[in-house]
Order: sequence, then structure tokens, then C-alpha cells
Amino acid sequence: MKIGIFFGGPSREREVSFAGGRTALTHIDKTLFQPVMVFVDGLGNFILIREEFLSRSSIRAFYPQQTDGRFSVYIESLAGLPAEEIEAQISAIGQRIQPQEFKQHFDFAFLAMHGPDCEDGGIQGLLEWYKIPYSGPGLMGSAVGINKILQNGLIALVNNQEKKASTISRPAWDQADKASVFESLQSLLGLPIVVKAPHQGSSIGVVIVRENDLDTFIRAVDQCFFRQEIDLESWKALSEDEQVASIQSITELDSGIGFPVVIEETGEVICHPKDLLEKASAWAESGYQSLMIASVNSEDDVLFEEFISGQEFSCGVIQDDDGTAVALPPTEIYNVTSFDFKSKYQSGSTTRKRIPVGTSLEHNREIQVNVTEVFTKLGMNVCARIDGFLTPDEADKPGRVLLHDPNTIPGMSPTSLIFKQMAEIGLNVTQAITYFIRQSLRERIRTGKDIIGLRQQLADLDIRMADRKNLHLPTEEFVVDMTHEDIEASWQEAKTWYGHHAAQGQAKPVVVLKTAQERHELPLNLLFKDTVADVLEALAQPMHPLIAETRERAKAITERYS
Repeated sequence: MKIGIFFGGPSREREVSFAGGRTALTHIDKTLFQPVMVFVDGLGNFILIREEFLSRSSIRAFYPQQTDGRFSVYIESLAGLPAEEIEAQISAIGQRIQPQEFKQHFDFAFLAMHGPDCEDGGIQGLLEWYKIPYSGPGLMGSAVGINKILQNGLIALVNNQEKKASTISRPAWDQADKASVFESLQSLLGLPIVVKAPHQGSSIGVVIVRENDLDTFIRAVDQCFFRQEIDLESWKALSEDEQVASIQSITELDSGIGFPVVIEETGEVICHPKDLLEKASAWAESGYQSLMIASVNSEDDVLFEEFISGQEFSCGVIQDDDGTAVALPPTEIYNVTSFDFKSKYQSGSTTRKRIPVGTSLEHNREIQVNVTEVFTKLGMNVCARIDGFLTPDEADKPGRVLLHDPNTIPGMSPTSLIFKQMAEIGLNVTQAITYFIRQSLRERIRTGKDIIGLRQQLADLDIRMADRKNLHLPTEEFVVDMTHEDIEASWQEAKTWYGHHAAQGQAKPVVVLKTAQERHELPLNLLFKDTVADVLEALAQPMHPLIAETRERAKAITERYS
């Protein structure tokens, strides 16, 4: 079965998606599937990418070919080039394919892309038009999952949660008395105020305003509208290198606003940072004091929410074969010092995670019940990850479960929360990907489109999976010796080794932790611990009752895929 792995994409989360596609390629079961890598660029072109580019550190490291050594840009900055030059850029890394050609190359689309156009029903609708089954929720669940404003209202209808929030549109913000808006929001929400771009993920477009400072508040709102003011008086004092660095920072999709941009004063669209550099210098020389720019993909609304003090968690939901939702053990995210993209994805973060949430069994069960209900009633299927907070118990009332931000395509790195949680019920990354593919086929059948073809695909896959189960594979071991001088490096090597062997399907991989006194054949869930110290701590503890309960509920799923 040929699986087109779609990765990259046009959204601000494309670098996360680029890494996720490589995870899918590394871990997909090679005995069941033939992966076909489909890189999607920022202009929406579909490219069968050549293998040598998959190991690059980032998209801009290989695409496009940079035309100005001072700047590192995405393909959108070359959008003004003639069509033949864009084609040359594409041909340098692979072969462009059109949607009507998809069926010539793959049978199923595995979506490892995030954000607008990728998670909102855009690519899902295109694939449905061309009768290509795809992974993850369908059109309705995707549309709900991308819109934080809509989610808040729908979640409240499902579970009656009360969470204070407000919104403002871009036209209203432009005309508003900013001080009055800030004062009104403080009266409604208090401080801190959480400011959000409603259609973004990976903590992009999220700012927490902690103090009663109007300038900070205005910058936060503008940041979430993806607009930025260039102070031309300060600009003139910068050296040429500093000006270049300032413009380069605008190109960043996680912390800047990205290109193309529009100059709000004139409506002129600028694609390349070198052109913005020239424009800013010209305006500064003409005596202008500031230049306001905005991304052409700006948000039209901004969401304000009360800051919730409590235990932050994330809980995945998957499905049994009949479509029944099963909540996975929730993960608590703690010791969080900031809430931005870099703290989530860059090394050196102090953030820690534990499964389940460090609270009572009853509270953990309540989290699972809530996320299952929201997943089902918001029209989601296959898989989603729903985040939230558990507020502290108080004398007059128990703690509350407050949910937000369902993610319909959870992160696809090997250490992503969804994979850690699926490991707790006995599925490794390879088996989890097989689940995503098979259950997605099952859910596409429920749409009533191309039923005969989809049922045949599902039947063929089930035959191959049954044959796979009947194989008697030899066991191969990787021993992590606690006397090793660099034990943590050995631990990371062991996890990489396990993932590779699980995907190849030629042997049953087993990781053994050897101490001076004992030899531990590690269960699957412990292979997802970050450090050896975490493994040793887990080995010394009995299984949490919530894990045991969840494994029993998910037993049919685990037996099918493991």
C-alpha cells in the first residue's frame, strides 16, 4: 500500500511539519506500507522530494535556492519570479505533481502537516475531491479544530464549562481607544490576560500580558494580528548589519510575521526582505517616523482569555473499530516558564512532563471523560489531542476541568505527547502510525463516498496485518549498561535503535537496562522516558491505576495493532 506522506506545507508550523514527515518516514511499518514523500511548499506546490534533502536541518537549508546571501527566505519571497524560475526551484529538489495525478503515486495520504490549509479541512477537501483517503479527522472535525473562538463556544455547550473570554476584530481594533479596550478586558478577565491568534498552533501567536502596561498590551495584540511597527527613528541609528538582522527577524514564522507583507499605509505588497530593507531606509530618509507592516496572512480576529491557574494537561483520544472514543492517559505539563514556540520545541527548556496528571484518580478520570465527550460531540474522529487545565480544589468547590484547543493532527515527532500516551496502552510509534492509517480508512468509509474502493483497501490492509501478526520473528536486544561512561547517550541510541527495528519488521526489538544487580527488559512505555533517571524512577513504582484502567478500555485497539 503506497502511503503519500505529506509534510511541510504553507502554514507557520511548516518546520514542525517538516520534522514530523521525517518521523513518519522513519517509523512507518515497511512490511505493510511503501512511503512516498510529498513535500508541500509555501506556495502550495506538491513535490515528490528527492531523498537527499530529507536530512537537512530546515526547509530553508535546501529550498528555495537563496538569491541574496544576507537573507534566508521561504519560497513565498520568490513568488514574484517568472513561472519558469519557480519551476526551476521545484525541479532542483524533486518532481512537481498535480492533485489529479495523486492516484498514480500513492493510495493514501498521511498528513503530517499542521495549521491553516493543513488542519482546517483545506487539504482534506482537496483529497476527498480526488477520492484519496487521508489520515486524521474529516472535514467537520478539522474545521472546528482550527478555530479557537468556535471551539470555546462549542466546548461550553458540550460540558457547560465556564471560561471567560472576549474577541476583537481587526477593524474594531484599528478604530478602538486602546486604553479603554485594555481597561475593559482587565475588568472582565483580570490579569494576566492570554492573547491568542485563533487559527494558529504550536504556541505561535500566543502572548501573556501579565502587567497593567498599555504599550505591552498593544504590542501583544498587534503580534497576534501578525502586524509589526518599524520605528524609523531608531532604524536610522542602526548599522547596516543590524538593519539586515532586524529585517531577517521579520521573516521568522515562529517569532516574526513572515513574508509576504503589506505596507499598511500604502497597501503595497512586499515579498522579499531585501525590498523591505530598501523601503524602510527610503521612508526613514524621507522623514517618516514609523512604518506599519502586516503579514498577508494576518488574523482578522484576536481572542482574549482569562489566565487559568492550575495543572496544565494534554490528553489524546483515539477510537475503537466501531468508532467509540477512548481517552488515553493524560500528560501533565509542569515547570513551564514560558508559553511560546521556542520553549515548546527548542532544547534547554525547563518544561517537564508526567503521565498521568499528578492529582487524584478521580480527577484523572474526570479529564478523560471530558475530553472523550468533547471529541465525540465536536464531530472529531480517528485521533485528536485536547489540552486543558485542572484548577485547584477550594474549600467551597472542587477543582474544575477546563478544556481548550483540540489538535486534530497532533505533533509527529517521536517524543510527541500522542506517541507517549499511546505507548502507555502498548503501541509503539510504528504501530500508532498503522492505527492512524487503518482507522482513517474506517472513518472515510463512514462518509459515504467511494465506499466500495475504501472497503477493498481496508480488507486488503487487514489481510496484510493478519499475515504480519502470524510471523514468528526472532528477538534482538539492545543493552543499556548503567556502567557506560555516557549513559544518557547510550539511552538515546537505544531508543533510536528500537524505533528503526520496529519499523523494519524483521525482528522483535527489546531494550534491556542492565544495572550492577539486575537486568530489566523494559516495557514499551518506559522507552519514551526522557532520561535513564526517569526510567529508574518508573521501575521503582507500581503501575498507576489509571494506566491499568485505560489499558483495559483500549485492549481491543492494542490487540489489533500490537
